[in-house]
Amino acid sequence: MRIIPAIDIIEGKCVRLSKGDYSTQKIYNENPLEVAKAFEQAGIEYVHLVDLDGAKSKQIINYNILETIASKTNLQIDFGGGIKSDEDIKIAFNSGANQITGGSIAVNNPILFKEWLATYGPDKIILGADANKGKIAINGWLKESNQDIIPFIKNYQKEGISYVISTDISKDGMLAGPSFDLYESILNETESSLKLIASGGISTFQELPKLAALGCEGVIIGKAIYEQRISLKELENFIIKK
Repeated sequence: MRIIPAIDIIEGKCVRLSKGDYSTQKIYNENPLEVAKAFEQAGIEYVHLVDLDGAKSKQIINYNILETIASKTNLQIDFGGGIKSDEDIKIAFNSGANQITGGSIAVNNPILFKEWLATYGPDKIILGADANKGKIAINGWLKESNQDIIPFIKNYQKEGISYVISTDISKDGMLAGPSFDLYESILNETESSLKLIASGGISTFQELPKLAALGCEGVIIGKAIYEQRISLKELENFIIKK
């Protein structure tokens, strides 16, 4: 199971939110590159970079942060937040993203999202399936759609999607443990080719082997690292033991 720390950006700074609520933002570092380099030094190879300004805007905003981290580290970056047009996705890839995550666009403009999947391929496009009470949430989690999470994922599997990031919004940033039941349901009810990346609520190192045992392909960890609930040394040892 891949370890994927999260770097969430507002106004160029590394922040974390609780349950996606922008009013709860806490700044952890004003230099996201410093954070990324610390991850790399711990043997981590991947990072989940989210443009929170872009997520509630009409376009990508913090692509300069993406470009800086991509050019000054060897981290493989999946980038999301504000990718709503062909121009946005080109900017993201040209700025150094290895993969992009599309959530709102997959709900609001499925035709365009499917075009991206066909153009760039399933290794480059991640489906963002973030849910609140089982319903897909969009626009920086500020709105709830009428789509249920498992049929939503299954429909995109038919289109060739393989990578899915799923966040239970009620758990995100709360340090109360991830939604094991949700991930088990997703993995049991979708095609076995699904590469599910768990996200939201990770609070202790002991939760990681449980997610791996469920069959999660990766796990995104945010606040647990920043609040020092999980140390980079623990993650480094986990990666080495793999």
